[in-house]
Amino acid sequence: MALDSVKIIQLPKIQDPRGNLTFVQNFDPIAFEIKRVFWIYDVPGGETRGGHALKTQKEMIISLSGSFDVVVTLPNGEEQKYTLNRSYFGLYIPENHWRHMENFSTNSVSLHLCNDVFDENDYQRVKKNYLNTIL
Repeated sequence: MALDSVKIIQLPKIQDPRGNLTFVQNFDPIAFEIKRVFWIYDVPGGETRGGHALKTQKEMIISLSGSFDVVVTLPNGEEQKYTLNRSYFGLYIPENHWRHMENFSTNSVSLHLCNDVFDENDYQRVKKNYLNTIL
């Protein structure tokens, strides 16, 4: 499955009276090989995270606990807000999309799956410069 736009993807959910299980494996259902995984937690009230675009990397963001909003700026300059609050939904963000995260609930945890390792040169960290390159 080739993905070229930001979208919510429903992840597999195995329901069981003892507790549910959700997974990602190989290229299912995220359509890229996972080379980097990180998570964000203990975000103080009112803080934001992110605030960058990745030039070549793809990312899937999943709320493992609690809720938060991901605000994505599309290459046409339009902003879209996604609320993540279920661990069986992931937000797929392709390369070259500005994003930041806000409105973290208490004890929220965001899981990030990326198709490449960290490379500072892949980051566009100045939104004005990002917008100038895409508009």
